[in-house]
Amino acid sequence: MRYRVRLSSDAKKVVSSTSEQRTSIKTMYAQPETIASLRTPEAVRTRCNELLSIGENGNLTHFAVDIPRLAATAQLVADNIRFNYPSLDIPYHSRWRHFEVAGDDRWLRTSTMVREANARELGRARFDAAIISVLLDAGAGPCWSYRDRYDGRSYSRSEGLALASLELLETGMLSSRQDEPVRADAEILRQLDVEHLRRAFQLRPDNPLIGVEGRVALLRSLGEVVLNRVDVFGTDEPRVGRLFDYLYEQSVHGELAARQILIVVLDVFSPIWPSRLKFDNVDLGDVWRHSAIRRVGDTDALLPLHKLSQWLTYSLLEPLEEAGLLVTGLDALTGLAEYRNGGLFLDTEVLTLRDCANIELEHEVSSELVVEWRALTVALLDRLVPLVRELLNLHEQQLPLARVLQGGTWNTGRVLASKLRANGAPPLRIVSDGTVF
Repeated sequence: MRYRVRLSSDAKKVVSSTSEQRTSIKTMYAQPETIASLRTPEAVRTRCNELLSIGENGNLTHFAVDIPRLAATAQLVADNIRFNYPSLDIPYHSRWRHFEVAGDDRWLRTSTMVREANARELGRARFDAAIISVLLDAGAGPCWSYRDRYDGRSYSRSEGLALASLELLETGMLSSRQDEPVRADAEILRQLDVEHLRRAFQLRPDNPLIGVEGRVALLRSLGEVVLNRVDVFGTDEPRVGRLFDYLYEQSVHGELAARQILIVVLDVFSPIWPSRLKFDNVDLGDVWRHSAIRRVGDTDALLPLHKLSQWLTYSLLEPLEEAGLLVTGLDALTGLAEYRNGGLFLDTEVLTLRDCANIELEHEVSSELVVEWRALTVALLDRLVPLVRELLNLHEQQLPLARVLQGGTWNTGRVLASKLRANGAPPLRIVSDGTVF
């Protein structure tokens, strides 16, 4: 049975409904600087930690925070890291991990289809693969799976979505060149049909995928962006992977800051997201309202999270590094405000719901309860990481946040979910359109 949240008149003032998500912030004084101020990892980290401080004082509406329980959570994560990576040689948390299934790195097979195997062309192809796959990576739901054409096994959730996205590329469904299947060309993307995704993702009435239309809309919008941003993607057969060249050219003496990669991602791809909150007709993306975040001016009550953009940024690190760049300042990025990391803190009771009835209800992603949960997740990850480093006797350079997430918090959250709930479902029930979770 599916439930809908019934809101009191007071709650309606602070919880955005689906229709209200698409309402712009009405102001005549919003400046580009205001938009830019919400498109940094510092904005995410600062405002999320403000919310955590309010929670530590017991003044949040939806969640109670028990910081002492973080020690036990850190121990679980450290134990999980030792089990998964006994040598403590932990890769980044990125989409590339989901291409590795049953001991087989499927990207290696896909990469053999890249016509010119030089560093630049491989970098472009890897960007094509990572960006397309990340945008298709929102929660699949408990009923969908993908039967792999190579090993005949069925894969669900993130791994299934990753393999299905590789099939999109391998079959040339996104390429305008018959002899170069591993491309994501703008003209093909902007005309993508839902049926293309249904076929590649093996959708049937008994194998449904959450948010199919939303995923297709993202890819169509991506095609439009690639066509329109000639400063980034050029005019000669624009493809998604040209972002690799743009970022590579931003490097100085072979170095590129992770923060700069995220800011480029937020700037370039902001138009692809469904219309939610806007400043002067500019979509803000993964930015929401929370009544406890107070500011003087246009950004009052706004809380940026940028989950998919940061997930994408993490997934672009390896292609850049393999091309010879040194990516610096990894910990400038934040943890990801998604349901595996968030579920970890709920399942270990670092966070508890003030109203237990909310466990049985479905919540819109724009609801203040979900916004609060996601923000607390980001801030708690910052508190957790030093504890994990201490338990593993590793310093920041050896174990940046990107490796803790992989080793790590995401996997521990998934393991706990599989032990506690059927189908490994998250602890809260979220109404998703396939573009946030």
